[in-house]
Amino acid sequence: MPADPLTAPAVSCVFVCHDAEGRILLARRGPGARDEPGTWDSGAGALEHGEELAAAVAREVREEYATEPVAIEAIGVRNVLRGDPVAHWVAVVHAVRVDPAGVALGEPDKFDELGWFTLDDLPHPLHSQLPATLALFRDRR
Repeated sequence: MPADPLTAPAVSCVFVCHDAEGRILLARRGPGARDEPGTWDSGAGALEHGEELAAAVAREVREEYATEPVAIEAIGVRNVLRGDPVAHWVAVVHAVRVDPAGVALGEPDKFDELGWFTLDDLPHPLHSQLPATLALFRDRR
């Protein structure tokens, strides 16, 4: 019997793609996004049964950004409780180096724009969960 998403936390593999030169890749959530359309976010996906964390991150990077990760590094864990929409998940956050030349919009039904940004010059508005994720990314060294 599957767990009730309103009472049981899910595991999410959150990732911040970067180019190792100081830029991060963000996607603007489109009208088909699950929540917060019009906001900029890094990327994430649910861990599937039996899947290793790094494999889930690689799968989601391929799906969302149409590219293979060059390197994947786990950088932290967040316990996320939301009230609107109601959700609870454990976010295992990763830094993922990618080759900018290979990046493309992989899920145009969920995202409508991609962009490379520095941490000092981020687009607005940001997804409500992105600042806490970026704090882990900044602190990873």
